[in-house]
Amino acid sequence: MSNDQKIPFLDLASLHQALEGEIMPVVQKALRTAGFIGGPMLEDFERDFGRFCDVTHCVGLSSGTDAVRFALMAGGVEPGDVVVTVPHTFIATTEAISQAGARPDFVDVDEHDYCMDPVKLKQYLEQDCYSDAKTGKLFSKRWKAPVTAVVPVHIYGQAADMDPILELAKRYKLLVVEDACQAHGAEYFSKQENRWRKAGTMGRATAFSFYPGKNLGACGEAGALTTNDAALAQKVSMLRDHGQSRKYYHEMEGYNGRLDSIQAGILQVKLRHLPEWNQKRREIAARYNELLREATPELILPVERSGSRSVYHLYVVRTPERSALQEHLTKSGIGTGIHYPVPVHLQKPYRAMGFKDGDFPVTEKIAAQILSLPMYPGLTAAQQDFVVKTIAQFQKINEGPLSVQPAGRA
Repeated sequence: MSNDQKIPFLDLASLHQALEGEIMPVVQKALRTAGFIGGPMLEDFERDFGRFCDVTHCVGLSSGTDAVRFALMAGGVEPGDVVVTVPHTFIATTEAISQAGARPDFVDVDEHDYCMDPVKLKQYLEQDCYSDAKTGKLFSKRWKAPVTAVVPVHIYGQAADMDPILELAKRYKLLVVEDACQAHGAEYFSKQENRWRKAGTMGRATAFSFYPGKNLGACGEAGALTTNDAALAQKVSMLRDHGQSRKYYHEMEGYNGRLDSIQAGILQVKLRHLPEWNQKRREIAARYNELLREATPELILPVERSGSRSVYHLYVVRTPERSALQEHLTKSGIGTGIHYPVPVHLQKPYRAMGFKDGDFPVTEKIAAQILSLPMYPGLTAAQQDFVVKTIAQFQKINEGPLSVQPAGRA
């Protein structure tokens, strides 16, 4: 391909142009029936996405943030409780915890897969917490408050190592809410159960985001909660709709967190294509791995754990020369992203909690090195070749390796 061609980080326009013939009837149906809120299009999508995730209940919501928040509230997290998550995530994870009235606390991530490190979670529960003598509840030493839930984040399209997380949660009676906002269709092999599990089936509830850039994205804001707990699903259904059990009968104070019908209809159209799109992402990631190992062997590539099937929402590499490499790619017309440059515990809203540099060294290390390369189902082999060629050129120009660190473990 010629050097004057641009390779976007994400190409949503072409994807939707190809689907225009399937999507426009959804809009026309809503206009002709005035079915904008609730109704068959929402119910059909909830049914089909629940089946896709292998769960019995799906509740459409206005965002993935609301999905995390409502899951915690419906699952019994109370104001003042401590909810444990990771500092390497989008701030929506911790916003949802705070908006549920709880306090976020953190354990570091694994340096290879960037998900919650079960060893660090175990250390946190054993060393940073204590059991209350009167109630037997687990309390945080730092916050002197009950620890009641854990939110593992399936980052970049790969499920966290859930077996040990679930075992610890069972031992300490913690609610588990999966944040699968980047992991639609990701799978995890549970050695405990000797079977593959989909993201969305392992915790008591799971949050999904359908922000437009996700593997399954709406044409606006959207999200969903999945669960096998009928009572929890019913409570979330009321929370999203002002606490109503039926129109004008309110069981509680709720919120306006509904998924509108047009977005639900569009998502149902796109859901039919999701398995193919995810497979294309896996193939693109495998090709990136092959080409980059040969062209730039010192670049740290994504690690897909044994017993994991990532859906590669993002393809994230690492190098200490991140800024210079990103600038070189930008000048060559190649779009990139950084997910995420500032760890959550160091963001301004959480300064008052007393976190500081060095508290979560793995997260802080990778935050300075990660770079997301173009990744979407329509990325062509020629475009990939140009991305890899441009990275190799950068290495030659700088007369040295991009990184002196090992590529990680499988």
